[in-house]
Amino acid sequence: ANMKKTSDPKPIDTYDVKRDADITALGEQIAANTHDVWARGKLNEGWTYADTLDRDKKTHPLLVPYEELSESDKDYDRRTSEEALKLVLKLGFDIVKRR
Repeated sequence: ANMKKTSDPKPIDTYDVKRDADITALGEQIAANTHDVWARGKLNEGWTYADTLDRDKKTHPLLVPYEELSESDKDYDRRTSEEALKLVLKLGFDIVKRR
């Protein structure tokens, strides 16, 4: 049998990274943009909105504006953006907003 090796993820521990309100807000903007990038890609591939996911018909229930997603669906994108921002900070980079 052709057995694939099981992945052994080892993400950098970002538990101790503190974020201020501006970084938290930035994370939400990144999460919303991540959803929009995903949705634009789906639409460009011919997918449309429907209540159910159907890969053959290319319909997807999450092809809605970010604001209309459930909190649990938003959390998927939030975790991605939050961990990316925390990693940037953990690696010693500063995130500075130009005023």
